[in-house]
Amino acid sequence: MKRIGAVIVLCAAAGVGLAFVHPFGNPREEPARGLGTLLQGANMSADAKQVLITKCADCHSNETRWPVYARLVPGSWLMEQDVMEARRKMNLSTWERTPGDAQDVLIGKIIQEAKSGDMPPAQYRALHWGARLTPAEVAVLSRMGNGVGEAAGAGEAGDAARGKAVFERRCTGCHAMDGDREGPRLTGVFGRKAGSVAGFDYSVGLKNSGMTWDEATLEKWLRDPDKLVPNTTMDFSVPKAQERSDLIAYFKR
Repeated sequence: MKRIGAVIVLCAAAGVGLAFVHPFGNPREEPARGLGTLLQGANMSADAKQVLITKCADCHSNETRWPVYARLVPGSWLMEQDVMEARRKMNLSTWERTPGDAQDVLIGKIIQEAKSGDMPPAQYRALHWGARLTPAEVAVLSRMGNGVGEAAGAGEAGDAARGKAVFERRCTGCHAMDGDREGPRLTGVFGRKAGSVAGFDYSVGLKNSGMTWDEATLEKWLRDPDKLVPNTTMDFSVPKAQERSDLIAYFKR
């Protein structure tokens, strides 16, 4: 029994000691400054700030809460890997220093992941049962894109060259022009009936919409797909009016 106890003690000591090794980077290097310091100057509603701070700051900021089990391997390594990856994608602690265009891209991704139920991730919700976004919180985050960049882009004609750049920057994660990916091919989309690419698995709502893709329908779709066609599988929006105009010009070329 003494030997078993000694082995247990040695294993525990080793686990604690290895927790000071950070194979994925050390997320504790940057000191925490308090949740109240997050998003102070961010151009978003107070409700959106509150949801992001309450539901996202553990992984997407320098204000991570570290429970006791976060000091023992392998759990500590798994947590650190998740946190480091999350901060690389979006760090609320540095939001105000993020360029405006990059903020717009992040807002689009926040809306997409909130609507799809991918945020917070399953492994986080398993340990924090109250972390799941409520329908009201999803609605708050979905409104983050409303009016972003509208004044600057309003009235300008779309430019196909700029639209190609927007497409490559914002859309190629799901779409290609000449082949189906997570979304259908987009060559010839302008003037095409919605939900009509042969062999692609569209949502029922889009297949039954009866729409044809023209300037008006594409503008509404890119602004808020779910508002135009409820329960669609596309939940990514383009907040800036100018970028929407440029994309439409690119699709028309």
